[in-house]
Amino acid sequence: MARRSRLTDADFERLLMFRDGLRRFLRWSEDQAKAVGLTGTQHQLLLAVRGHRGPPSIGEVAQHLLLRHHSVVELVDRAVAAGLVERIHDVDDQRVVRVRLSDSGVRKVEALAGAHLEELSRLRSQLAGLWDDLPEPAV
Repeated sequence: MARRSRLTDADFERLLMFRDGLRRFLRWSEDQAKAVGLTGTQHQLLLAVRGHRGPPSIGEVAQHLLLRHHSVVELVDRAVAAGLVERIHDVDDQRVVRVRLSDSGVRKVEALAGAHLEELSRLRSQLAGLWDDLPEPAV
């Protein structure tokens, strides 16, 4: 990883603004999830399932969420109990468990998606200027 030789005060300010923006977005997202009766982790699960091409396996969900397989199994167990997702077996390999959204899960993740895209658009304009004067990374 190539690094600039000398970090400036402006570099640290830029990093702080970026981290602040990320944390504000994540807090806002958690609040939005709560408003529709989800935890932030449940929202991430629903998004991982909906955003995947076709029903993802438990392992694929674990990769999206950066969690261990057994942690995702527990998360899916709770989401099944809450009526948000369903387990299905892979048509080609019955040993593989896949996850799909229930009707309730679809409604909740769709209710959140539009607001999240709008918020990201708003943040883009706030954060875009942070990189205007950075040199291109060495390849």
